Amino acid sequence: MLRTSSLRVLGPRDTAAALELVDRDPVSNVFVGARLHAAGLDSWRLGAEVWGHVVDGRIDALCYAGANLVPVEAGPDAVAVFAERARRLGRRCSSIVGPAEAVAQLWELLEPSWGPARDVRASQPLMAISQAPAVPADPAVRRVRRDELDVLLPACLAMYTEEIGVSPLAGDGGAVYRARVSELIASGRAFARIEDGKVVFKAEVGAVVPGACQVQGVWVDPALRGRGYSVGGMAAVAETALREIAPVVSLYVNDYNAPARAAYERVGFTQVGSFASVLF
Repeated sequence: MLRTSSLRVLGPRDTAAALELVDRDPVSNVFVGARLHAAGLDSWRLGAEVWGHVVDGRIDALCYAGANLVPVEAGPDAVAVFAERARRLGRRCSSIVGPAEAVAQLWELLEPSWGPARDVRASQPLMAISQAPAVPADPAVRRVRRDELDVLLPACLAMYTEEIGVSPLAGDGGAVYRARVSELIASGRAFARIEDGKVVFKAEVGAVVPGACQVQGVWVDPALRGRGYSVGGMAAVAETALREIAPVVSLYVNDYNAPARAAYERVGFTQVGSFASVLF
């Protein structure tokens, strides 16, 4: 039987089908899943389009097209369709991120018109934990208070610049980034060890869906690295997140960051997949 496929920009009537797709693998799809659970498929609220790969009238894959381009449950046929639309529209995103195989295929198709990239991180282990951490939690790690935004923000800026290679202050002077950090604090998803008014360790739970959450922005003061703060700190974040936020806590890490991978493994995180990122 001949299969027919097409791409369609999804709207509110597609919300149930889109949520069913992202919820198939809440750990891998947590970034897009969190946005769809919060805003549905209203492109104005999302600040993005969501493209659907439609096969014989049924949506079988998604692509979130906003500040990031993120494929969801996308096989080779869906990736090819998404890449063609992205190529025709021109690059509007700052990165492509998601499951490594789909991202690699997207970038292979887009590089001739979008390249070169500033950085391609082809292998980023996706790690998760769903049981009590294997090491004691650092009792000094706690939720950041609302009045501590200006204490946390310098550490967030340092982490972002170190990890991404550019400052989030570019463009709007950091207003959007500051608002995002403030939002994470207000929602109880920013954690830190703060001593004498300075951040020693910090991490945030950046995305949450019913089945999983994802930790981002893990950072230790460079002057204090190698002393185990990340191990106890991540144990504290994972312990609280598992108890109060979601049944699985995930993160992804650059494959070349051996110290971070070792720290997460000591806490009890195990690799459950592989992500990739293309940065512009």
